[in-house]
Amino acid sequence: MSRITHIELDDSNLPAPTPEIEQERKVAIFDLLEDNSFELPKREGRTVPKGPYHLNLSIRDKRLVFDVATESGEKAGEFHLSLGPFRQVVKDYFMICESYFDAVKTLGPGQIETIDMARRGIHNEGARVLEERLEGKAKIDDLTARRLFTLVCVLHFGG
Repeated sequence: MSRITHIELDDSNLPAPTPEIEQERKVAIFDLLEDNSFELPKREGRTVPKGPYHLNLSIRDKRLVFDVATESGEKAGEFHLSLGPFRQVVKDYFMICESYFDAVKTLGPGQIETIDMARRGIHNEGARVLEERLEGKAKIDDLTARRLFTLVCVLHFGG
């Protein structure tokens, strides 16, 4: 399977992220670049440039845009996903993350662990939605889906 070797988020039209959101973004990008799988399938008899890929993620016209190029800059694909299927899971994820960040400051380990388990569950749900939405457009593994979902959340932050 191929992979992403460079990722860029177009967040130029979004408000500045909180320190927590910025940290989530940095960790997700670092982890994604360290270990991911991302492959563009053949489409309608035409060949798709092989990776590794550079990925630009953005939100345009209320759609999540994946703009994919090869390392040499050759356009490999672009696809737009409706944000509708992500709205509720992103909202739930932000709410549980806020609870988690507050809990870390004031609660004991047991309570933090309970909130963290719920946070991971919602994160897994978001990753599953992303994998479903990318079906037929890009093949990704579960870890890549989780990390990309974090970046979708970062873009949603101001959207």
